[in-house]
Amino acid sequence: MQIQLKYFASIREAMGQGSETLQTAAATVGALRDELIARGGPGADALARGKAVRVALNQTLCDETARLAEGAELAFFPPVTGG
Repeated sequence: MQIQLKYFASIREAMGQGSETLQTAAATVGALRDELIARGGPGADALARGKAVRVALNQTLCDETARLAEGAELAFFPPVTGG
């Protein structure tokens, strides 16, 4: 299936781009994150297990068990603190 990925803040910097379209067979957000980590490089470090990463599926915060569907938009961003 084809999905849209968006990256924000420090994750965007590590990925070297703000967005991309990806063909994937991943069924869940967690499986897709693992697929992105497996590509290696600085993006893999930014999304590595143990790193705090927030995820939104179709503009709604979700956890890694959320199911992906054709045409989904998935956004990755670091946690944000306010002051």
